[in-house]
Amino acid sequence: MQEKRRSTIKKLFGSLVAITGLGLAAKANINSSEEKTAHNIVNQDDVPLFSGHTKFKGMVYIAGKGAHFEGDIKAHTDHVLKELEKELISAGSSMEKVLKVTVYLNDIKDYQGMNEVFKGRFGNKPPVRSTVAVAKGGVPGDSLVEMDCIAFV
Repeated sequence: MQEKRRSTIKKLFGSLVAITGLGLAAKANINSSEEKTAHNIVNQDDVPLFSGHTKFKGMVYIAGKGAHFEGDIKAHTDHVLKELEKELISAGSSMEKVLKVTVYLNDIKDYQGMNEVFKGRFGNKPPVRSTVAVAKGGVPGDSLVEMDCIAFV
């Protein structure tokens, strides 16, 4: 009985692996011209570090933007939102087309100041938002805030 159960589990696992493989194969068949134009590569020392944005099937995913200069939460938030807007425009989208924003705060005490600057920046229908305070170590690059977003094109 136990051997039969193991055999059934192995068959189910094999089916799952096969299905997953088909899904990955389908993803690999993305139109090559779409794939070539879908990335705005950010370089560091002439080596690609990450994409500033990626477009896929009418959606644009904007990488996290931070503020890497001395300033308070309001100055950093304003800068980050302007950087998101530049990247959205570069991708063929806009602040009004943003569906989701994730905000990473270096310190949750900055929530109110960030909110004051954030309000109204996405048009009449603001996107859904998640806000989290990062753990020890803070936001990369000494930014008080980092944001990423998802929009439609």
